[in-house]
Amino acid sequence: MSIRVTSSVLAQLARETREALPHECCGILLGKDARITAIAPARNIHPQPETHFEIDRQVLIDAHRASRGGGPQVLGYYHSHPSSAPEPSATDKAMAAFDGSIWAIVGMAGDITFWKDGEAGFIPLPYQLEQA
Repeated sequence: MSIRVTSSVLAQLARETREALPHECCGILLGKDARITAIAPARNIHPQPETHFEIDRQVLIDAHRASRGGGPQVLGYYHSHPSSAPEPSATDKAMAAFDGSIWAIVGMAGDITFWKDGEAGFIPLPYQLEQA
């Protein structure tokens, strides 16, 4: 599986990461099929936001409600690792739902990786960049 991501989404992910420092940023990946066209930033409500993330439930509810109403689909989630590489951490693996969602992780150097949260665990996803 390969996904497509717009350049504006990558720019927004980088900006969200910088603005959240020293905490992890988080939010929802939106689009259609395997094309990510937007993000819905969320407040990180985890009590230890420097090393963990938890997406504000209202943002999740709103995104799913908008999707059911004809808006963009909820394709997955994103978060940052302010002090480590953009790979699923032990905590990420423990929190995985194994539901096929796409996860974007932004590392401390600003590099962004995408992963499929599948039955076998996290699988790296190649992506194609689209101008937008």
